[in-house]
Amino acid sequence: MADVKQFFDDYLNIKRMLEEKREYRAMMARVDALPEDYRYVFKKIQDYMWKFASGAGYDMMEIQEGLVELFEQGAAEGKPVLEVTGEDVSGFADELMREARTYTEKWGDDLSADIAKKLK
Repeated sequence: MADVKQFFDDYLNIKRMLEEKREYRAMMARVDALPEDYRYVFKKIQDYMWKFASGAGYDMMEIQEGLVELFEQGAAEGKPVLEVTGEDVSGFADELMREARTYTEKWGDDLSADIAKKLK
């Protein structure tokens, strides 16, 4: 029963969806105000991150909000974007995603649960 409630809270909560959409638009307006290199890197990281997001993706929004703040600060200080992220941008993105639930994590959890269920 808790799983069904969680599903509805995550996927069919219209009020939450509208609020998230409003926040997403505001965040993307901030991204659009960044220098071109920062915008490019943000959108590339964003695309990369969404490939691994699981669930409704609400935790990804939080991570991306933090990334916008980091990029705004870097741009305000006149730093090149790769000085903020480092040369290994995928490693930087992977580090950001440590707090997010990913499909690979879910697949691992499912594997363990299936085996435990069968062998118990």
